[in-house]
Formats: sequence, structure tokens, C-alpha cells
Amino acid sequence: MAFTGRNHPQQVAVHGADDDVDDRATHWTDFGPLNDRFGFTIDVAAAAHNAKCDRYYDRDTDGLSQDWGGETVWCNPPFSDLAPWIRKAWAEHTRATIVMLLPANRTEQSFWQLMVEPYRDRPGSPLRTEFMPGRMRFIKPGRTSIEMDSRPPFGCMLLIWQRDVWTPNALPPGGLFPALTEGA
Repeated sequence: MAFTGRNHPQQVAVHGADDDVDDRATHWTDFGPLNDRFGFTIDVAAAAHNAKCDRYYDRDTDGLSQDWGGETVWCNPPFSDLAPWIRKAWAEHTRATIVMLLPANRTEQSFWQLMVEPYRDRPGSPLRTEFMPGRMRFIKPGRTSIEMDSRPPFGCMLLIWQRDVWTPNALPPGGLFPALTEGA
């Protein structure tokens, strides 16, 4: 019997991603200290009502297809489809500092096992992980403040790619993610 990782029901509706869950804003009390620490220049997975930086990419401008070079990136991606955002961060990490907020309960899923676990917090790797204390609350679409039921049933973490940290001998034979397939 094999285990198949699945998104939490709150994150995927019957017909795909649920905007009521994916479209959530990081509260300023959580974002502010991170911005003070990193000095973000762009929010790459935003909407006009939840962007944390003056410059941002939304669905129409598609942060996954944009150049992140030279930026200090904030990314709170749709939790229902994380793998493309992690692939993009790896593709851009030599030219940008990237801080990505993720749910901390996905370590068994293939994207984590292929793209995060073998590289995180290793000597010579640009990728660090930081687990956030407690459970963050998010601002729901159409709201301006945190509500009582705005806390997901899981903690969150940061994936932090620091530009110019990668050492050539840290690259695995065959390159990054040779076995990775779409949808992983």
C-alpha cells in the first residue's frame, strides 16, 4: 500500500484550486519584520489587494514567467500548487535573493523530497529553512483585518535562497531535479 500526498481539503476545491484559500494575505505583523530583515523589492505571487511590495506580479503578469534577477523576492505562493514556484526559485536563485512562505506540513510530498530536502541547510547550498513560531493568521479576500477563523490548520515556514552562495561542487550529477516531472 503506497501513500499518496494530497493537499488539505481547505486548499483544493472539487474542481481545482480554491481562491478563497489560495488568495490570502500575509498580515503586516508577520511581513514587517521579514521586510525589515530582507528589504524586499518585489512580491511575485500577489494580487492588488494583498501585495506586500509596491512592485508585484499578479495572475495577469504571471510571476512564474517573469525575470527575478537583481531582486529581493517575497513569495507567498498559492499553497495548492507549490512545485512550480519552487522550480522557479531554483532557476532564479543565482541572480536573486528569494524568501518563500510555505505550509510546514508538506515534507512528505514529492516537490519537497526532490527540490528541498536534499539541499536545505547543507554546506554550500543557497537554501535555508526557517520554521515560523505558532500558526500564522492570514487576511481573507475582501477583508482588511484578521478574523477568528483565519488561521490554517498547520504551521508555516520560510524557504530562503541566498544569491551567490551556491558552490559548484554542490550540484548533483545530472543537474538539478533530473527525475522531476510536471505536477510533482
